[in-house]
Amino acid sequence: MNTGINIHTDNYVFLHRKLYDVLRQQWTMQKTDLLKKTLKDSFQKFTGEDADSLYDNYIFDTKTAVILIDEIGLKQPVVCAVLLFRLVLKDFITVDEIKKNFGEEVVVIIRGLKKVTEISEKKSSVESENYIRLLLSIAEDIRVVFILLSQQLLLMRGAKNTTPEVRLKFSIESTYLYAPLAHRLGLYTIKSELEDLSLKYTDRETYDFIAQKLNETKRSRDKYIEEFINPLKEHLDKTNLKYDIKGRTKSIHSINNKLKKQKVEFDNIYDLFAIRIVLDSPSEMEKAHCWQVYSIVTDMYQPNPKRLKDWLSIPKSNGYESLHITVMGQNSRWVEVQIRTRRMDEIAERGLAAHWKYKGIKEESTLDDWLKSLRESLENKDVDIKDRLGDFKLDLYDEEIFVFTPKGDLFKLPKGASVLDFAFAIHSKLGSTCVSGKVNGKNVPIKHLLKSGDQVEINTSSHQSPKQDWLNYVVTSKAKTRIRQLLKEEAGKQVDIAKEMLSRRMKNRKIDLDDPLLMQLIKKLKYKTVTDFYIDIAAEKLEVNWVIDRYLELGSKDLEHRDISYATSADSFVLKPHSQDIKSTDELIIDQNLTGVDYRLAKCCNPIYGDEIFGFVSSQGIKIHRISCPNAHDLFSRFGYRILKARWSGKASGTASYTSILRVIGNDQLNIVSNLMSIISKEDGVQMRSISIDSNDGLFQGNITVMLANTSMLEQLMKKLKAVKGVKSVTRLN
Repeated sequence: MNTGINIHTDNYVFLHRKLYDVLRQQWTMQKTDLLKKTLKDSFQKFTGEDADSLYDNYIFDTKTAVILIDEIGLKQPVVCAVLLFRLVLKDFITVDEIKKNFGEEVVVIIRGLKKVTEISEKKSSVESENYIRLLLSIAEDIRVVFILLSQQLLLMRGAKNTTPEVRLKFSIESTYLYAPLAHRLGLYTIKSELEDLSLKYTDRETYDFIAQKLNETKRSRDKYIEEFINPLKEHLDKTNLKYDIKGRTKSIHSINNKLKKQKVEFDNIYDLFAIRIVLDSPSEMEKAHCWQVYSIVTDMYQPNPKRLKDWLSIPKSNGYESLHITVMGQNSRWVEVQIRTRRMDEIAERGLAAHWKYKGIKEESTLDDWLKSLRESLENKDVDIKDRLGDFKLDLYDEEIFVFTPKGDLFKLPKGASVLDFAFAIHSKLGSTCVSGKVNGKNVPIKHLLKSGDQVEINTSSHQSPKQDWLNYVVTSKAKTRIRQLLKEEAGKQVDIAKEMLSRRMKNRKIDLDDPLLMQLIKKLKYKTVTDFYIDIAAEKLEVNWVIDRYLELGSKDLEHRDISYATSADSFVLKPHSQDIKSTDELIIDQNLTGVDYRLAKCCNPIYGDEIFGFVSSQGIKIHRISCPNAHDLFSRFGYRILKARWSGKASGTASYTSILRVIGNDQLNIVSNLMSIISKEDGVQMRSISIDSNDGLFQGNITVMLANTSMLEQLMKKLKAVKGVKSVTRLN
């Protein structure tokens, strides 16, 4: 793996010893020594750059293995596979030898890693078909996911030493794939760190602002937590329960989400932390002790019943168990309290890997069901890549609801699931013939949204079949995949009927069918696919004789003087000159080495020459955004497959100009606005396009729109504006 990161060897001896201490706990000394010898012999076989590369990779793999041990809780054979799979790639050791010396499980994991490596080396961009195959490889063996997550975490931790392009690449991968995977597997600590680092690398200003605010408010926050906890301790100590209690500050990424979602200032966010109570309880007393603590907390502080989250009675599908309550603390402030046992806490921190430690991997069927659903969705080649990736994302981040059949069987569905989702979750046939539902005894339509605790009965009809708009009523990938398959099967039948109808009518009128001419007609009628054309004939949206008449017109010599009234001819379309926001210059390099490509500069962030940027494939073409764009995280997390690398070529034309909006705040004193305008007018290469100033209570604030060539000119202009007497701040909007 060419990580692009210089892996330092600090404390490497400590890591090396720790690694083998873990292996010796499960292996004999003889097997551990055999692994050491195998690795040592590999270094002696290679010289020069090959040896240096192998050694760097070995350090990277060792650190990955330590993450797997310390932060996920996995041991042998995953650790062994991580250390050996590069030797298999170099043909230094065979799969048969590994199987003989280290076991079949190690071989299975190495095969999964090899498949992922082969795909990644060809092309790892998230918009490619290879990305689908990469996800399928992940879905084959969940242990490969843990290894990839550990590698990604290590890459992100070291990305501060790389180029902006590499940081952006790692951040997009983390936001779009690895953080959601960590969330789905219950690895919340890793998820939060990946998200925080992604924010740090893509919007350093916001990251530093929140980090600074957290640091400034730490003393008052710690004081409040202490005042909240101390009375609780007195009551908990009387119960003789063994427990730990502490306050935990939420991640910078989650706080940033709250700022954007709630549209409030930092000082108005009160739930910056949560109180966590962790109990040392025997397995048979876990729930009883948790509810006992719940009673103590709610006796002392007024609870908000709408914000009770009981994951004790019904754990999340990723194994998460906990009891969350929100209570009114001192100063009428809402505080979240999390109650769980030591076992639950380990599962919450280490996810399904820890769950297997307690229950055994073969008993964990929910993960197998999820992987099966994932494979079905990704393997459906009849569906566009965008839809397949969208379905994949759908099953990662969603919150869960719990609904029941009339017999009391429990089904877990994503929040926002409908009656139709529930029908498909039970069985595809039930879903495809669903006409309505009965929720808690009341009849409801198929699009009715379900809530936790609902009891649902499905009504079916043999005359029912899936409709196109059903895709708007479901959120689960299982339902979407099956509906698309059934619609395609039905479309195939309709196409055959329409083809036969058109062919028969043309024979009746003694007309020969010329396929190229028919394709030209379909194109002129603005159909994207031949299938859509025939479906409209079958649905009688197009009258067959009308189609034949247009076909004959198209074939005649004087077609250019006639009119196909159904639609404007695409051939007659004249490409209008580019609008001012469309650019095609060699100042920008998109993807790998593409120059001269048409693109638009996104108005949400107004990038200019010199900004760190990325490209986004939208319905209007390629748009260029700043990495710090307020919409960047949403684009990365939802549409990672549409992201393109982009950078300035380094050869500015000198003639291009870009729009930038400056926010100026200052004292409302005599001539301050004219002084600002005077400075702008004297700057070479800077044009002022507009200015808008408001004044209130002795302060003014306004937006100034300027046109200039690059970030250096912008920084110089901002520096001069800040120096004007009375100006308090000058910031760049968006």
